[in-house]
Amino acid sequence: MLIQGDNLDALKALLPYYAGRVKCIYIDPPYNTKSAFEHYDDNLEHTQWLAIMYPRLEVLREFLADDGTMWVSIDDNEAHYLKVIMDEIFGRKNFLANVLWQKRTSPDARLRLGAAHDHVIVFCKDIDNQNLNKVPLTDEKAANFKNPDNDPKGPWASTDFTGQIGHATPTQFYTIKTPAGKSYPPPKGRCWALNEETFYGLVAQGRVWFGKNGTSKPRLKRYLSEMAGVTAWTWWANTEVGHNQESKKEINEIFGSENAFDTPKPERLLKRILEIATNPGDLVLDSFLGSGTTAAVAHKMGRHYIGVELGSHAVTHCAPRLRRVIDGESGGISKAVNWQGGGGFRFYRLGDPVFDEMGHVSRGIRFAPLAAHLWFVETGVPYSGKADSPFLGEHKGTAYYLLYNGVLGDKRPNGGNVLTSKSLEMLPPFEGPKIIFGEGCRLSSERLKRASITFRQIPYEIKAR
Repeated sequence: MLIQGDNLDALKALLPYYAGRVKCIYIDPPYNTKSAFEHYDDNLEHTQWLAIMYPRLEVLREFLADDGTMWVSIDDNEAHYLKVIMDEIFGRKNFLANVLWQKRTSPDARLRLGAAHDHVIVFCKDIDNQNLNKVPLTDEKAANFKNPDNDPKGPWASTDFTGQIGHATPTQFYTIKTPAGKSYPPPKGRCWALNEETFYGLVAQGRVWFGKNGTSKPRLKRYLSEMAGVTAWTWWANTEVGHNQESKKEINEIFGSENAFDTPKPERLLKRILEIATNPGDLVLDSFLGSGTTAAVAHKMGRHYIGVELGSHAVTHCAPRLRRVIDGESGGISKAVNWQGGGGFRFYRLGDPVFDEMGHVSRGIRFAPLAAHLWFVETGVPYSGKADSPFLGEHKGTAYYLLYNGVLGDKRPNGGNVLTSKSLEMLPPFEGPKIIFGEGCRLSSERLKRASITFRQIPYEIKAR
C-alpha cells in the first residue's frame, strides 16, 4: 500500500485498521541539518522539529504489535533529543539499541571532525516480548570456519569453554584431562561453562577441540552447518550494509542522476533491519517513505508494507520504483535475495479526514471511515469488518451500530440516520447491550432501556483523536 498525503493524517486514518498489527516500523525523517533539499524542507527550528515529530511518534507506537520494533534513522543534530522524546513515548525500559551505521567510506575534508556514521534508534513496543532474529553469516565470517581434523560434520569454529563464576554451581569446577593426558583446572577466577558429565558427552561426540596434538585447553566446536546466524551488534560497517555512495548509485540507476533523490538509504541497510525485525509475511510501515527504499526492500523480501509520502515524489519516484521491482529489476539487494519480480501494490491519495481542524466531523465523510474510527475508539482494536451494514460488530458482549449516510437507504430526518421504531426493526438483531450512533433518536428513554440500547448522537458524542 502506497499513500500520498500528510503522514500524520494518513496515520490517523490507517490506525483504526492496523493498530497493533505492524511488526516493524522504519522511518527516515528529515534530519534537521539546517540545509535545504529539493524534495523536502530540512531547515526547521529545533523546537518546531520536535513538535512535528512528537505526535507522529505517539501515533506510530500504536501501530506496533506487542513484539514489534521501531527503527529511526537520524544523525547527531537531533539524535539525542529524539532518544529523549522516544523514552517518554515508549518508556525508557523499551529502548533496545542505538545502532551506528557507517555511512561514509572516507572522511569529509570540509569538517573539523568528519562524521562517519548515522544513528538508528531502536525501541520495542514491549521489551518483555522482544524476540529479534539473528543475521546471516557474511562470506567473510563464514570463511573463519575450517575443518583441520576432517570432522564429518563439516567446517567449524571454536569458542571459549570457560564461564563466569557469579552463577556457577559446584559441578562446574573440575579438572579436565586432554586426550594426550594434560590436565586443566578452571582458569583463575573462572569456571567451566558446563558440568563435567555434559562436557565429556560432547567429547564423545567429537564436539570439543584440544588442538592438533591433543594438549591444548579445550574449546567447543560451532559447526557452520548448524549456524542459523549470529546476533547482530550495534556497529554496522559499510561493507556489510552499504553506504551513501552505494545508495546514490542505486537511485541514479533507477531514475538517472538528474532526477535522483537527495538522501536515499542503501537497500542493504533496510535488508539488515528487516532481517532482524521481521519474517516473511509480516507487515512493515514507513511513514517518511522518501524515494521508496523501504517498500522496495520489503517487497523483494516477501513482507507486506505500507508507505506514506507527502511530496510529489510519491508519484514521480515511489510508484515507478515499485513498478520496476514488480517487473524484476536487478539492482540493490535483488541478487542477494534472488528477486525475480512479481506481486503488486495499491496506490492511494489521502481523502478527507474524519474530523476538521475544529475537531468536528467533516462534511461528507463516508460511512466506512467513520465506522472504522468509531469502532476503534470504542473497542481499542482495529476494525476488520466490511462496513456495508449499520451493524459494525460485537465486542466483549456489546454490539455497535452506526446510522449514517443513508446506510439504511433513506437520508430523510425520519429515515435511516435517525433511530426510530421503524429503523430499529431494520437493524440486524442482537441479544444484549447495544451502542447505536445516529443523527437523532425518536425512542423514549424507557424504550431504550428495555432494548438495552445506549444512543450516542452524531456529531456531538463522537470523540476525535
